[in-house]
Amino acid sequence: MSNNLESQGMLSITLPDGTIKQFPKGSTGLDVAMAIGRRLADAALAVTIDSRPADLSTPLDRDCALSILTFDSPEGREVFWHSSSHIMASAVEELFAGSRFGAGPAVEQGFYYDIASEHRFNEDDLRQIEQKMLEIAGRDTPIVREEMTREAAIEFFRTVRHDPYKVEILEDTLKDTPNVSLYHEGGFTDLCTGPHIPSTGKLKAVRLLNISSSFWRGDSSRESMQRIYGIAFPSEKLLKEHLQRLEEAKKRDHRKLGQELGLFMLSPEIGSGLPVWLPNGAIVRQELEAFLREEQRRRGYLPVYTPHIGNIELYRRSGHYPYYSDSQFPPLTYHDEDGKAEQYLLKPMNCPHHHLIYSSEPRSYRDLPIRLTEFGTVYRHEQSGELNGLVRARGFTQDDSHIYCRPDQLVEEICGAIELTQHVFKTLGFDQVQTRLSMHDPENLAKYGGTPEVWEQAEKDVREAAERMGIDYFIGVGEASFYGPKIDFIVRDALGRKWQLGTVQVDYVMPERFELAYVGSDGQKHRPVVIHRAPFGSMERFIGVLIEHTAGNFPLWLAPTQVVVLPIAEDVHDYAREVRDVLQKAGIRTKIDLRSEKIGKKIRESELSKIPCMLVIGQKEQESGEVSLRRHRKGDEGRFSLSALVEKLRLEIERKA
Repeated sequence: MSNNLESQGMLSITLPDGTIKQFPKGSTGLDVAMAIGRRLADAALAVTIDSRPADLSTPLDRDCALSILTFDSPEGREVFWHSSSHIMASAVEELFAGSRFGAGPAVEQGFYYDIASEHRFNEDDLRQIEQKMLEIAGRDTPIVREEMTREAAIEFFRTVRHDPYKVEILEDTLKDTPNVSLYHEGGFTDLCTGPHIPSTGKLKAVRLLNISSSFWRGDSSRESMQRIYGIAFPSEKLLKEHLQRLEEAKKRDHRKLGQELGLFMLSPEIGSGLPVWLPNGAIVRQELEAFLREEQRRRGYLPVYTPHIGNIELYRRSGHYPYYSDSQFPPLTYHDEDGKAEQYLLKPMNCPHHHLIYSSEPRSYRDLPIRLTEFGTVYRHEQSGELNGLVRARGFTQDDSHIYCRPDQLVEEICGAIELTQHVFKTLGFDQVQTRLSMHDPENLAKYGGTPEVWEQAEKDVREAAERMGIDYFIGVGEASFYGPKIDFIVRDALGRKWQLGTVQVDYVMPERFELAYVGSDGQKHRPVVIHRAPFGSMERFIGVLIEHTAGNFPLWLAPTQVVVLPIAEDVHDYAREVRDVLQKAGIRTKIDLRSEKIGKKIRESELSKIPCMLVIGQKEQESGEVSLRRHRKGDEGRFSLSALVEKLRLEIERKA
């Protein structure tokens, strides 16, 4: 039937709700949107054709599944923001002649463009560029795709655009690509795969946020460029809402709160990207580690410790060196008494050490699964411009575990690792979690270890586990590790921002490289499969995100100081000390404020310190042997006997409410 329709010049277009509609061959996504409704057509930005993004004006030449992308979808926002980066580049070119452009992608919240210009951009320039962008948007100029041969594109960028950066990309990165696409918008043209919004008029509001430095193609030996970050919207209302969220984000910035609450410090004397935990932060970290250690103990994990450095040959064997050599500190060279040189590397990952622990003794099929776990500190030489407090550091601790299991145990073990990760997120108040199955890119096999057959099996395993757990997941092609596919957990915080935190990874490659084995029931040696698993991911990153998610208002069980005792006058200080001592003996972290200050000031300062519980004590409380409980951000909760209060708080702490 479909072939008959095609022969008559009609196509069957399947919409996201499963509806199939007939359209003439050559119809566009805009035609489909118009047929559904004017409102959708007005909001349409681009389409996906059989899950591949394309311009709204792309002619349809076959039966397909088609989805209309609007700003309400992540894919639609990506198209909108990438198009906005082109509009910004066009504005910069009109204002600052001679500027040249590197990369201009969409990012999680907006876009940026790397610009080579003799002019040093400042805040006033950003406002000027914004106005020019809105002027360009007001022209409602079509954004038009043109396809041409790579050779013709090289000639165009040499002689018409005079853009050496695009010529380099065409001659280097795209040297094996016969045909490429360009996008024209008025007098501005860029090399781009697209898709883009149909015209500049879709942009209604823009804010350029900041300027930073960058290097061409991320190489510090290449030209220095200026990176302008911005965000744009199809309405002023959406921009205002976003700016309000940014203001709230500034208040929640974990670097600001970390200093105010005495959680951690960063010192240039110690080194960039090397956070130091202060007493309050150390308590939060210890409580999180204790929570996960207990959960792991219940699930049969075995603790291990490994050193902070290792022989470079260990990481060559695993592939971490040279796979990640660009992000590692230089090797340390040591000469022994015989003059023989050995090289050591600051540990980039814990896995190779765990593999050697596994292989340190014979293993039987009856021993498996073996679950090794460690809070292991690793080191990465991140670019200084990428460092960001706890969430992007050079030294950080992973809650790393490696599960060694038989192939017949694999899916069940993956499910167990998923369940533990979900439990961690639920306990810490991350209710909105997306799951990405990070698969390999079959068009770039050089990135990965192992055979195509191994990857096919590993990806089948993670899909089966995700489906058994009833997870609503999406696929991320090219997001896999070099040794295997991953199940990545992406949490959305209180401000709606996304953070990739926990991960579960399947690995058939490392068992081969390390010749891991167990003796099966047939008496022969077999390879185990390895699961890499980290619910927190990195303690530093997780706590940084948790600080911003909670705005530093930790739940009672995590708070560095859980209770502060606030005597109203000096004549109840002795009773206040008794209360403090009883709470401390009960294992509740308690402080006392004996200053000669009014109780209102003590309460305000305790609120600013985000202490969950305040015990106000006056003559009435002393006479009755009670305390008055105030909760942070909630106010008075009434009077309690000391024993009733201890029971109430201990129960709340135990339940991790």
